[in-house]
Amino acid sequence: MTRTAIEILHILAGLAVAVAITWAAAWSYPLGQDVIWWCGAAAMVVTVIMGIGPLRQARVLDRQANRSEA
Repeated sequence: MTRTAIEILHILAGLAVAVAITWAAAWSYPLGQDVIWWCGAAAMVVTVIMGIGPLRQARVLDRQANRSEA
């Protein structure tokens, strides 16, 4: 469970950073807010997609560790 939790925290941290950077960019350039938020949303989607592989691998490793403990 610990590897899975760590991967979830990494995804959430990546999303938080993407939101912060997108917000700062949109705040600093109001004329391009619409485009900036669309690009930020795309970055957030990609962050989640990129986290799926490591998350699945962490779940497998956690399950194997639980089986070996029992």
